[in-house]
Amino acid sequence: MLRNLTYQQPLLHQSKYAKALRPLLPAEAFAPDPSKLAILLANLVILILGWVIASTLSHWSIGLLWLFLPIAIIMGNSVTVLLFSVHNLMHGSVVKNSRLSYAISLSALAVWWMPPTLWKAVHNQEHHNKTNSIADPDRNYTYEQPNTWGKWIQNQFVPSSEVSPLGLVMGMASAWGIYGFRHLTSVVLFNRKSVDYVPAALTVSTKERWAIAQEYLVIIALHLSVIAYLEFDLKQLLLGYFLPIAIGYAGGMFYIFTNHMLCEMTDVNDPLVNTVSLRVPKIFDRLHLNFSHHTEHHIFPGMNSDYYPLVQELLKAHYPERYNLLDAGEAWRLLMQTPRHYRDSNTFTNWSGKETVSCPLSQLD
Repeated sequence: MLRNLTYQQPLLHQSKYAKALRPLLPAEAFAPDPSKLAILLANLVILILGWVIASTLSHWSIGLLWLFLPIAIIMGNSVTVLLFSVHNLMHGSVVKNSRLSYAISLSALAVWWMPPTLWKAVHNQEHHNKTNSIADPDRNYTYEQPNTWGKWIQNQFVPSSEVSPLGLVMGMASAWGIYGFRHLTSVVLFNRKSVDYVPAALTVSTKERWAIAQEYLVIIALHLSVIAYLEFDLKQLLLGYFLPIAIGYAGGMFYIFTNHMLCEMTDVNDPLVNTVSLRVPKIFDRLHLNFSHHTEHHIFPGMNSDYYPLVQELLKAHYPERYNLLDAGEAWRLLMQTPRHYRDSNTFTNWSGKETVSCPLSQLD
């Protein structure tokens, strides 16, 4: 259990903010926005067209291969946008048709090797209801947790004061895959709260467990289809498959690393204490569906993301002393200056436990 803390102001549950701010927002902010499907489908098309072009790379001379790099970057951005788009879709802010939502979610999350039933369990049900608490599967590991393979790999790859440059580069491209693999194996192979190689284990029903396994088989088949389409050719696979996915994962992880890792653990789900929003150039908010507005999302998970900037203005007006709003560069600097394991709810420590740093966003007296 977390130790009792005395805050400058008492912790407030997410529902308190929602209740206070909802009357100040237009009704259309909470209506489904099917136009967001066009963004999701457009980025699926971009990715497919990129693979079509990549299938010709075996005929390109070595000296011309660099011309594919801008295409790989565009494809990588589409990989990132697919995650953020399906994230909104599965929160119900795009369409309410569950069958349509499921079919599209499976297609989009396949790029991220994430079964939608697993995502719903880990993200929608666990993470959003237990944000940055001891029971949140997305939190940092604690120092007291056993030094399992999952904890060791995260220690090597996530941004921190002790991560190596090579580890950080590898982590940006692969941390999501490790995250998904940890939770997939935890649920499908064991499905017990006692699993110790994840930050916090969750369990699902037998029906969900089978659905996750079946969805993962579909995802494997889809990836093998792309690899086969690229003819198992090294140039085509490196530039047309691995590189865009690595770029896309890195783009997504830049946001994800900053969402909660700098924050205290809290017993009460207070998104103004346990979540960070970023200031990023406007072009990235446009491209990435305002994903930088993460505190706003945790207050209103099912809201149309177009209205998050309006929520941000309300938070700055009504809760300026509590709201964690950082420039993206500053958030990254703080991540790189602090260790990544919780010594306690508002103190970070490193793998050996010899370095101890107070949470830079602490709201303690």
